[in-house]
Amino acid sequence: MDGTSFASATRLVAEREIGSFVRMKGFWVGFGLLLVGLFALAVLPTVFGGGRSAVAAVGQEALAALRDADLEVREAADRAEAERLVRSEEVDAAVVAEGSGVRVVALSDPPVEVVAALRTAPPVDLLDPSEVGQGVRQLVIMAFAMVFMMFGMGGSAIAQSTVTEKQTRIVEILVATVPIRALLAGKIVGHALLTIGQVVVLAVAAPIALRLGGHEELLALVAPAIGWFVPFLVFGFVLLAAMWAVAGAAVSRQEDLGSSMGLVLLLTIGPYVAVMALSDNATAMAVLSYVPFSAAIAMPVRLFAQEAQAWEAVLSLGVLAGAVVLVVMLAARLYAGSLMHTGGKVGLAKAWNRGE
Repeated sequence: MDGTSFASATRLVAEREIGSFVRMKGFWVGFGLLLVGLFALAVLPTVFGGGRSAVAAVGQEALAALRDADLEVREAADRAEAERLVRSEEVDAAVVAEGSGVRVVALSDPPVEVVAALRTAPPVDLLDPSEVGQGVRQLVIMAFAMVFMMFGMGGSAIAQSTVTEKQTRIVEILVATVPIRALLAGKIVGHALLTIGQVVVLAVAAPIALRLGGHEELLALVAPAIGWFVPFLVFGFVLLAAMWAVAGAAVSRQEDLGSSMGLVLLLTIGPYVAVMALSDNATAMAVLSYVPFSAAIAMPVRLFAQEAQAWEAVLSLGVLAGAVVLVVMLAARLYAGSLMHTGGKVGLAKAWNRGE
């Protein structure tokens, strides 16, 4: 089959996959819940969280200055203890007596509520002006990791549709008119386009949600990372989608699908667990940002925390793209060698030999 015919067949299969999914209520309900969760995560803490800001006070002058303030005041023995409380984020800021006045100490941004509570605007010392707070960092890591894992797990639909086509013998009709490799390409392209559409909507909705929640400063920090996260997520999804397709082609019944999904599940959930567990280890995060299966989470997180340069992101994306090409080529042969197999699970070695 020539290139034009292959492209036409791929487009036909992709349109079929997209059409079948956009007609499913579950698809829209799931995506709608994801959007609702995004806005809830950004807005609800502002609406219901609030509470009083916690502040450490050092010296009687500081305690007197905060006496009438609507703040949760915690007395600290000296400035060193106050700075420790600020760095550990046990308090939002510290007010330290200095001569006849006071000085405010904060982590990365001037504490507007604390400064406003004082009668005169005091000088503000920032311990780490470029530092991203640990709480914010963990929230961003969780958001990136959860979105990647959800879309990665969504690729299981490719495996389910593949084994359903085998079980109902529809695949025999499909391969009579469409080359097997075009069938695989169409499935990957169709689901990748669905993913791109959803990711673009999320990328547009995220800044809106952050603004509604009053997180403009966080938006300025996270916006570049979101811009990088989109291509990383798309490439990462294609990488997993090819593997999900092989997992579906390797078995003949839905009941057997679990036996072929173990590796793909590990490579989908593993990066989430690894990044969450090692997020405080700069060396480990640097390594994870160049491993294809975890780069989609680790590199945007490092960019957000200002721990990586743009050239590192380009290099990481290049490594991921190269891995996608290699895995898709391998998956095409395995898919071709296992799709028409019936009567149980086919081993990878047998599928490889039959896919020549």
